[in-house]
Amino acid sequence: MSKITVAPSPHVHSGDSISKNMYYVLLALIPAFAVSIFNFGLGSIVVMAISVASCLVFEYVIAKYILKTEPTITDGSALITGVLLAFNVPSNLPFWIIIIGALVAIGVAKMSFGGLGNNLFNPALVGRVFLLISFPVQMTSWPVPGADRLAYTDVTTGATPLAIIKEGLANGDSYTSLLGKLPSYIDMLFGYTGGSAGEMAAAALILGLIFMLWKKVITWHIPVSIIGTVAIFTSLLYYLGAPSADPIVHLLSGGLMLGAIFMATDYVTSPMSNKGMIIYGIGIGVITVVIRVFGAYPEGISFAILIMNAFVPIIDMYIKPKRFGVVNVKK
Repeated sequence: MSKITVAPSPHVHSGDSISKNMYYVLLALIPAFAVSIFNFGLGSIVVMAISVASCLVFEYVIAKYILKTEPTITDGSALITGVLLAFNVPSNLPFWIIIIGALVAIGVAKMSFGGLGNNLFNPALVGRVFLLISFPVQMTSWPVPGADRLAYTDVTTGATPLAIIKEGLANGDSYTSLLGKLPSYIDMLFGYTGGSAGEMAAAALILGLIFMLWKKVITWHIPVSIIGTVAIFTSLLYYLGAPSADPIVHLLSGGLMLGAIFMATDYVTSPMSNKGMIIYGIGIGVITVVIRVFGAYPEGISFAILIMNAFVPIIDMYIKPKRFGVVNVKK
């Protein structure tokens, strides 16, 4: 008589794991990192190294000595947080500010909630927004691409395209008169413009998106809904005569592509259902445009993602996939 072995699920494993998906994301970020090194040289490398090392150390120390749990730095999540934090700050940011950002990202936004899988907000964005509010001058001093590749903090700085537009329109200039001060669409597409290290080169970030879709690390719902919403909303505002840049500038400049592809798609802080992801993405797109066009900041994607992170539990509560085996019976 054969024996039947009874065991809890899963009985069939797809081969996916947290660490596998995390390292796929890291591979997808390589093109953008390569562009940042080409544009900013040593500064990009130093900021990345300090950010990653700080995030790994803080997670290890907090897990082992404060939470008294097994450190999980090998799963790739702290590594991803470090990379994304480095991608969201200027490449000339002093090392001690980067360390503070890493402490807030890991210690406050992640480990205080219980570690990976429990945090409500994207850790890297919490770190970035904390630094922006605490150190606004250092966080808005953007190195000029290609000017000082062998320098770190002592570099030539300049305004980003969104900052030029925001300041010019606030001073009463027309958008047409500002076009001569902006980089071309090609420069913005391939990253030869001011900004944080990771938001450079929309083309490199889109390559990362294609890779992650191919490997099925993410689905199309969040990035497409965010980018599509921004494209439609900014087109309406631009052609209705609102004080706004044209939709192509909005799509190619700032942190939109980085946020839509790599930040908003974080598994822990985004909805579980496809319909919920689309609602979440539309919300991020609308808030981003409202902040960019009508708010005080020239950029809004970080704030938009964090705001919508807070609504994810509500979205998941009211928009649920049909349970397996449930049949709707019409009376």
